[in-house]
Amino acid sequence: MNYKDNLNLDKLPEHIAIIMDGNGRWAKQKGFLRASGHKEGTKAVRDIVEGCAEIGVKNLTLYAFSTENWNRPKLEVDTLMKLLVSSLKKEMKTLQDNEIKLNSIGNISNLPTKAKKELLDVIEKTSGNKRMTLTLALSYGSREEITNCITQIAAKVKSDELTLDAVDESVINEHLYTRNLPDVDLLIRTSGEQRISNFLLWQIAYAELYFTKILWPDYRREDLFEAIYNYQNRERRFGKTSEQLS
Repeated sequence: MNYKDNLNLDKLPEHIAIIMDGNGRWAKQKGFLRASGHKEGTKAVRDIVEGCAEIGVKNLTLYAFSTENWNRPKLEVDTLMKLLVSSLKKEMKTLQDNEIKLNSIGNISNLPTKAKKELLDVIEKTSGNKRMTLTLALSYGSREEITNCITQIAAKVKSDELTLDAVDESVINEHLYTRNLPDVDLLIRTSGEQRISNFLLWQIAYAELYFTKILWPDYRREDLFEAIYNYQNRERRFGKTSEQLS
């Protein structure tokens, strides 16, 4: 089935988030080092980003490196950081050609100086692009994000900058890393695992969850289109009944 031709382009998810899982298992299955899986995974990133731009998805967020990933072997972390720098340099043209704005969420102060500098440079150079926003979640953990949000709000209440009665969902949203992004409509996880792994816990409150057994390095835009087709054939009720929606 050609999923792309069967998509309703007027009802695309406004924000897709992806947990890119399976690089290590892909490499192990082929007898390669884990680093080879991460490198191959960058090809999937490019194809998925271009696929989103092709059909008109406005926001794509990729879980690139979690706060927990710092606990991995130093060699693997160093490899991932070097890969981040080289990928940002290599993909600048792709971002510009497709009018894609780069954004990041997470505690990027933890990134190595070179990686942080390259990231901020690409963010600045693509800041005027309007077609799509690509957000990289780097050194990101949702519990840490929510904790920081609560701390900031509490400090403002304590200093009388904000009243307790004024704290609502919109105030919380304003203090999250994702303050400039809409809530997630579709969350995809590759590799067959079926868990959220501390990713956008607040933002996926009403997201549709889609799990596929395909390992990330093998994931391509046709697979993305299948996920979106599946999403479009679900009934999103947001707490209402089917009768209310009809």
